[in-house]
Amino acid sequence: MNITREDIDALNAVVKVDIAKEDYSDKVEKILTDYRKSANIPGFRKGHVPMGMVKKQYGQAVLVDEVNKLLQDALGKYLVEEKLDVLGNPLPKAQDDLDWNADAFTFEFELGLAPEFDVELKGKKAITHYKIVADDKMVDNQIKHIQKQYGKIVSQNEITENSEVTGKFTNEEAGIDNVATFELNKIKGETNLKKFVGVKVGDIITVKTKNLFNDAHDLMTFLKVSHDDAQHLDVEVNFEVSEINERELVDLDQELFDKLFEKDVVKSVTELKAKIKEDTEKQFVQQGDQKLLNDVTEYLIDSTKFDLPAEFLQKWMQTAGEEPMTEEQAKEEYEKSEKSMRYQLIEGKLITEHKLQVQFEELRAFAMQMIKGQMAQFGQMNPSEKELEDIAARILSNQDEVKRLNEQLMSQKLLNLYKAEANLKTKEISYDDFVKEFYS
Repeated sequence: MNITREDIDALNAVVKVDIAKEDYSDKVEKILTDYRKSANIPGFRKGHVPMGMVKKQYGQAVLVDEVNKLLQDALGKYLVEEKLDVLGNPLPKAQDDLDWNADAFTFEFELGLAPEFDVELKGKKAITHYKIVADDKMVDNQIKHIQKQYGKIVSQNEITENSEVTGKFTNEEAGIDNVATFELNKIKGETNLKKFVGVKVGDIITVKTKNLFNDAHDLMTFLKVSHDDAQHLDVEVNFEVSEINERELVDLDQELFDKLFEKDVVKSVTELKAKIKEDTEKQFVQQGDQKLLNDVTEYLIDSTKFDLPAEFLQKWMQTAGEEPMTEEQAKEEYEKSEKSMRYQLIEGKLITEHKLQVQFEELRAFAMQMIKGQMAQFGQMNPSEKELEDIAARILSNQDEVKRLNEQLMSQKLLNLYKAEANLKTKEISYDDFVKEFYS
């Protein structure tokens, strides 16, 4: 067997594989001999079928199968030994005149080669790393929410602007029939508010769903409609009041502080505000980090210039999926996925250059830390090492879970790399401004 390569350009090559008779003849002969021993052909005793008849019936199929196995094995070894970084898979060139009665065969494969490029993490322009802060308004609202949550419920005769109302929303035609409880401060606009204020238990009011709540997502919760329906819903609904309450705010005293945290951790309103601010901002770190990951990814894609073997990749896409694609479909798919392919190559280079590959022990420790955090949320603060190890072992026996955890850990490693090596500037921003600016 002989394998040679012709480089068409820096991104495309053709590999030629020459297979001689001695490469396959012994294997083919052995398989046909085994067939002869077990073949059941009418008119012949088992094991006494003439070899010529066996070859005539099975010879070419066995030959094709063995040659294909040789090809795949040889090509795979060649790519490894030559350290060729290929994109997609080798594509066999069409051979309409292939003669399987010949002794020797030649096959050609097209290769798409990964480009050579450098990645520069420190760009001239600094990338903003947003630190989301809990401002005074957010902290005060959180405290008010806590006071209501731990406060005393007092029944009322009629609805006021401070009421918590329970009732049923109905609209037979729209299929709405749901009991909901909400505070009146969720209602949007003076016009809607006036329809509720002064209403008593047993009364029915009619309101329009459009712009009924300050947060449009509340329609999904309180009317039990889908996300898509909530976006476009504009009907009148009846609301029959069944209960009216007001929550008396609990005092901000040591008894409350000890309920919220461990005894004497917080001893004053000032300390309470500081603690709430600290805990809230910890929850925002992930969102700021995710924004940084997205922005660095965009920067790397835009700033790292290299060509791809586009024609080869489009041709490969035509046969790579479960369903074959037309030339036009493959071109469209390539245009949609080119950006992600570029980032995969950039990410792969960063992982190799900075030795970020995930080791099993790292993955195991990461899984145990994640489990410990989840158990803490349910009040299990001090699980034993054996408990954590046993749960981690069960999780890591599931390949889908291993893949998910591996992706999370790799994302964390890349984030740490970007924080250490990229040109970053930190900017404080309130949560409301962050959401308004990037997710509106």
